[in-house]
Amino acid sequence: MSHQNFASSTPNSNPVAVLPMLSVAPAQVIRSKGCLEQSGAVIARLGHRPLIVGGDCSNTLLTERLKPAIAQYQLAIATASYSPDCSEASLTRLQEAAPTHQADLIIGTGGGKSLDAAKLLAHRCGLPIITIPSSAATCAAWTALSNIYSDGGAFLYDVPLPKCPDVLILDYDLIQTAPQRTLVAGIGDAIAKWYEASVSSGHSEQTLMIAAVQQARVLRDLLFQKSAQALATPGGQVWQEVVDATVLLAGVIGGLGGAQCRTVAAHAVHNGLTHLLAAHDTLHGEKVAYGILVQLRLEEMLQGNQLAASARQQLLKFYSEIGLPQTLKDLGLFNVTLGELYHAAEIACAPNSDIHRLPFTVLPEQLMAAMVSTMAPVESRRNGIDLGGVVKETSEVLDTATS
Repeated sequence: MSHQNFASSTPNSNPVAVLPMLSVAPAQVIRSKGCLEQSGAVIARLGHRPLIVGGDCSNTLLTERLKPAIAQYQLAIATASYSPDCSEASLTRLQEAAPTHQADLIIGTGGGKSLDAAKLLAHRCGLPIITIPSSAATCAAWTALSNIYSDGGAFLYDVPLPKCPDVLILDYDLIQTAPQRTLVAGIGDAIAKWYEASVSSGHSEQTLMIAAVQQARVLRDLLFQKSAQALATPGGQVWQEVVDATVLLAGVIGGLGGAQCRTVAAHAVHNGLTHLLAAHDTLHGEKVAYGILVQLRLEEMLQGNQLAASARQQLLKFYSEIGLPQTLKDLGLFNVTLGELYHAAEIACAPNSDIHRLPFTVLPEQLMAAMVSTMAPVESRRNGIDLGGVVKETSEVLDTATS
C-alpha cells in the first residue's frame, strides 16, 4: 500500500511523521522448517512478557508451537485478537490489553491484517515487535507499514512506521498449515510489484529505485517460472523459494523503492473493492491480482499501449494455471450494481489514491470500463476514450453479467 500519511486528519490515529528515510528490512530474519521451536532465545532477548496479537486460530496455533520456548525461557505470554479488523476500535482495545499484561514485547502472527495491527500496536506502545506470519499471503511481516480498515473491512488509510520489525521468523512448517489459496493470493500480491513499480518508477535515475524495479522484474520472472511447481509440491524446495518470494523479496522491493515504487493502480483497485461488502470474502492478493489486469487495461485503453495488452494476455494465462481471479465474477461480485461499481471506482480515484502514480489521468468512468473488460481481446485502440459511451457500455456489461 501507499506510504502516504492519511492518518494526519484521522482522530486518535497517532500519526507517524513521514521523514526522508527508508526502512528497508527487519533487523533480523530467521527462516527454516521448525525454527519456531528453537526461537526462545531470540524472543527472550527482546522480552519475557510477550503479547501475541493475531486471529483466534493463529494465536492458538502459534502458542502451541512456542511451548518449548515458553518452558525453556519462562516466557509469560498472553494473547489478544485483532478482530473484527485492523481498525482503530481494535487498536484501542489492544492498547489496553498490552499494559494490562505488562507486555514488554509484541508478537504478531497470522495474515496481513493481524500483522499490521501488531506492528502499529508495538509502535504506539513503544515496544519491540516480532512478526511470525502463518501464511504466505502478503509481505506484511516485512514492511514498515500498517493499513487501517473500518470495523467492516473497508480500507481507510495507511500509517507508515519508523522501522521494520525487529525480528521476522518465517517457519515453513507453520506456513504450510495455511490453505493453499493463501499462497496463490500471495503470488498475486507479489507479482503486482513489477507491474506497479515499472509504470511508476521505471524511468527513475535514483540508484535504489533502479534496484527496486529490477528486483521487481526478478520477482515476476521467478513467480512465472516456479509458481505452478510450488503449488504442486507443497513444503518442497521450490515451494519454499516461492514463499520466500511472496513474504521476503516482495518486502525488499517496497523497502528499497519506498512508497512511489510500492503501489499504483492495482492496489488502488483493491482499496476501492474493500468498500463493497460482497468482495470481503476474497483475499487481499486476489483483489490486487485482479487490479493488475485493470491497470494494464487502463494502459491499453488510455494510451493505446500494446505492451500492456500483451502483458495482460500473459497474466490471464498465468492466472488460469494457478487459480487467480480474472473478472469481477471471479471475485464473487456476481450481483454488483452500476452504482456500487461506481462507488468503488470513485474511492480508487480519490485525490490521495495511489492510482495517480500512473503517468496519465484516470476518471472513475474510465476505471469502471477497465474493471468490466479485463478479459477483452487485444485490439488497437486510439488514445483517449469516449466517456459518453463508457457508462452505457459498462451498464450493458453489468446487465449481461448479472442476468
